[in-house]
Amino acid sequence: MHDIDPFFKRMGEENAFAVLARATALAAEGRDIVNLGIGQPDFPTPEHIVEAAVRALREGAHGYTPANGLVATREAVSRRIHAMTGQAVSPEAIMITPGGKPAMFAAILMFGGPGAQIVYPDPGFPIYRSMIEATGATPVPLPMRAENGFAVNADELAALITDRTRLVIVNSPGNPTGGVTPRAEIERLVGVLERHPDVAILSDEIYDLMVYDGVAHTSLFEFSALRERLVVLNGWSKTWAMTGWRLGWSVWPEPLCDAVRKLAVNCWSCVNAAAQHAGIAAIDGPQDDVETMLAAFDARRRFVVERLNAIEGVTCATPKGAFYAFPDISATGWKSKDLANALLEEAGVALIGGPDFGVHGEGFVRVSYANSLENIERALDRVEAFLTRS
Repeated sequence: MHDIDPFFKRMGEENAFAVLARATALAAEGRDIVNLGIGQPDFPTPEHIVEAAVRALREGAHGYTPANGLVATREAVSRRIHAMTGQAVSPEAIMITPGGKPAMFAAILMFGGPGAQIVYPDPGFPIYRSMIEATGATPVPLPMRAENGFAVNADELAALITDRTRLVIVNSPGNPTGGVTPRAEIERLVGVLERHPDVAILSDEIYDLMVYDGVAHTSLFEFSALRERLVVLNGWSKTWAMTGWRLGWSVWPEPLCDAVRKLAVNCWSCVNAAAQHAGIAAIDGPQDDVETMLAAFDARRRFVVERLNAIEGVTCATPKGAFYAFPDISATGWKSKDLANALLEEAGVALIGGPDFGVHGEGFVRVSYANSLENIERALDRVEAFLTRS
């Protein structure tokens, strides 16, 4: 057999799934494992959403849909964008995808390639760098610094953009840090990008509703000056606890819509029909379950920060968004991935080492509080006991 294309050799992966697999294997052996590694709400999908999918199946939603998604689903997304940002968007600019990753894949594939540079947040979602490298482009990490609340710094971004920069990736609220870039800094960021009209932007806003302490999410979609080169990524997975439904959406500039539609035709054809009906129910239906979930995340967030800061050698900034804390463990003397591995194997706690999220992740671990308060307390008791005796 001939060797595979270098594209696949350069491609990385998301280590949270490797940690999940190991945690699952240990649990199958009878070990008591508490998983604070995976970024997945522990809540069930709200019942009215499930019922909408069941009803769609019973009524015959069994076939292909348009590659860019059902018109009704795209119209529902358009209504949500207008409600969230005050901005009108045509359903024709919206792409329904099997989760959020295909939008990243498409945007990075479009603007990557040898000779290109792509700026991405670091620590950040690992698929950004993985896909950048897979295309042969040069990844340019934009540091997300604890002292800055893990927010984007517009001045640092400005210093990284060169004549080879083709795409800038922004993620707020951020994974893995929980950082939220405040509106004033977003406006400065927009000013930087306005000075570089040839640079495209991918704004990953999958955690847009998950903000705390009165902080507001600011969508880049609100800034008309960027619209002709802006891709906005969002979806159902986090807000409505629908990770396994594989349902996302993205908004594309008109010149790119046909290109991403053709990618869908070549790659995934279309998104599950019944799931798209569920997505409409999620957007248009009652939001009580979402509010309950967000209140629970907020309570867990405050508990996690307090407990982590009480552990000797650990300091944790208060995250303003998403459902992750990103504590600094450098004073414990442990390397991040060594500590994460030891906690899983010896203490039965799954966390993710900071370097899995980028070159600036050393000295940190990611703690997901998308688990019950009881499980979080058990896990942090184990972390504290482990660090005390080690």
